[in-house]
Amino acid sequence: MKMELPAAVENIIQTLEEHGHEAYAVGGCVRDSILGKEPKDWDITTSALPEEVKEVFGHTVDTGIQHGTVTVMMDHEGYEVTTYRVDGEYKDGRHPEQVTFTPSLLEDLKRRDFTINAMAYNPTRGLVDEFDGQGDLKRHIIRAVGEPEKRFTEDALRMMRAIRFAARLGFDIEKDTYEAISKLAPTLSKVSAERIRDEFEKTICSDHPEHIRKLYETGLLDIFLPEWRAMEETPQHTIHHKYNVADHTVEVMRHTPANRILRLAALLHDVAKPACRTTDEKNVDHFKGHPEKGAKMAGVILKRMRYDNDTIQKVKVLVRYHDERPSDTERSVRRAVAKIGPKACPDLFLLKRGDMLGQSDYHRAEKLNQIDYFERRYYEIMEKKEALCIKDLAIGGRELMELGLPKGPALGQVLGILLDNVLDDPNLNDRETLIDLTEHLLKTMDLKTKDPKIDLKTVDSKSLSTDEEKEGTK
Repeated sequence: MKMELPAAVENIIQTLEEHGHEAYAVGGCVRDSILGKEPKDWDITTSALPEEVKEVFGHTVDTGIQHGTVTVMMDHEGYEVTTYRVDGEYKDGRHPEQVTFTPSLLEDLKRRDFTINAMAYNPTRGLVDEFDGQGDLKRHIIRAVGEPEKRFTEDALRMMRAIRFAARLGFDIEKDTYEAISKLAPTLSKVSAERIRDEFEKTICSDHPEHIRKLYETGLLDIFLPEWRAMEETPQHTIHHKYNVADHTVEVMRHTPANRILRLAALLHDVAKPACRTTDEKNVDHFKGHPEKGAKMAGVILKRMRYDNDTIQKVKVLVRYHDERPSDTERSVRRAVAKIGPKACPDLFLLKRGDMLGQSDYHRAEKLNQIDYFERRYYEIMEKKEALCIKDLAIGGRELMELGLPKGPALGQVLGILLDNVLDDPNLNDRETLIDLTEHLLKTMDLKTKDPKIDLKTVDSKSLSTDEEKEGTK
């Protein structure tokens, strides 16, 4: 078969061969090319030793020279060139104790994880496929090279990779390979949380997030997301649902766009349902408080998986408010957006639709219309630039102090009340109007106390009439 290689890759292979060495494109780039996909990276394997590669090319970087890898720079882009090698014993379940360079391409391919990743290509010699990787691509099968248990004992993360490739490509896992994963699943505990996280994220952000079931069925999920088992065991006896919590979650992921924040939020949006489930006298299940508790659990889980604080916070907000249902009034929507945070809302609408599509058909059209209204009003609010937080107010703390309000807790109280009024009626967000409202509030405060208080009973959204109402009373 003929395969198109980037000019730089052909140049590297040809240059190495001109100096008496073998060289091939290898691994995922070959697999993706056969599948008609554009490879993200191009890796090259060669009979040349690392120092020989460095002699041949002028600009190189020692990225993994202890394992035979040198990065060759071509037109400001790096290409990894790795010497044929045989790996020694894997005592730590991740790294070989030693690496031995070999002149044999076949020996190098034998150490690779799956048949679909153990193919090499040279423009002159063509495709080298000693383990029928091309056949497995046609059969839509993920199969380990050689003995599966040996491959997974060398690096336990390969079990996660098997399922990740199956999810990405929509493939099945070959029987012996799958059984080896199920047998060796407990050894995944040797792998760092960061490496597990990266493979797991790629799995749930694929076109087939339902492959999370393979992680559960093999026992891998118990190692890093034990909360899932309770979700599998929690039914939802209610007219609003037709799946248990885990199956519902899979459906939500399937109906949610494949970006990391949304898929993580979909994964964890109902994680607290098992803990919050109650059943009434009519055998109907209720899950009161699960969004709040779920947000806390999501934070713990994502921290355990070594996610960064920004990701954790964004996911927690979506989990916390995925069940938010403001009434069909502008005031209610405005308050909901202010509470949730305007930046989170676009993702929240996507999550809410995915959540709805993973439920039963009961009142589905009505529920989706409610989400549509929520979203439509949100974009109108954003287009009008209506105030949603204190910094959006037409006056600030400095102006309030000029009116006689001391710096301290009272300042925050007054700003909060001004915002509360403006959320009810955006027309109040006018400098002169807010000054009038502030002066009204100052009359109710005892500024001599150490911590001045406002009698909130005397203040509500009707504390000050709009300009139109004032005109009507004249």
